[in-house]
Amino acid sequence: MQDIRLRTGVATLLSLIAFLSIPGAIAAFFWWMIFTPNLHLVLKYRLVLPSIALIGVFSIILEITGGGGLSYFFRMMIVILIGIWFLSGQKRGEFLNLGCWLFGNRNGFELGMLAEMALQNLNALTIDFDRILAAERMKGIRSGLQSIIPVGRVLIHETLLRAEDTAELLAIRGYIHGGTCVPVFTREKGDFVAAFFAVCAAVIAMIPVSAFFILS
Repeated sequence: MQDIRLRTGVATLLSLIAFLSIPGAIAAFFWWMIFTPNLHLVLKYRLVLPSIALIGVFSIILEITGGGGLSYFFRMMIVILIGIWFLSGQKRGEFLNLGCWLFGNRNGFELGMLAEMALQNLNALTIDFDRILAAERMKGIRSGLQSIIPVGRVLIHETLLRAEDTAELLAIRGYIHGGTCVPVFTREKGDFVAAFFAVCAAVIAMIPVSAFFILS
């Protein structure tokens, strides 16, 4: 899905229905299986499995303390899959175009630029994480629980340094607020079809289960 407007709307809608109910999560999962590269996305992004594992830990704690952990795990897993699909099609400048299209060249430019910077930092974090893993393999260090704190410290430190460099660059260039951007959007033939079935999935998810059966 090339149009960032449709992709954002579809991702938001499917994430909401997946988070709110099991039927919504099932409907979103079927949409994800049909209209995305599905398993290829999971293999492409290395942070998918660690994210699911982290959600699994919280789900176990929730199941032990109050119940509902399995439901939470399934729903959050679908939300993660939708989020990975959303980010996989992202191209540089799309969020800036979307922000200016929604809110104009002042506030929209500001929000779009913040989104672009956040995504840039996310990509940089992924690269840093891969480099840390490569360094551990070269040194014969096993990745495990004992390395979580040092790795986290390095990632946070690098992120703060990049934020400081970006702030200095904007200040040197005299940036204050807003800017000018002419939004440009591209579409594929299947964009509207996928968006239509996403809406259908949301409608189906909101229909009570009893409506599909004749109950005595």
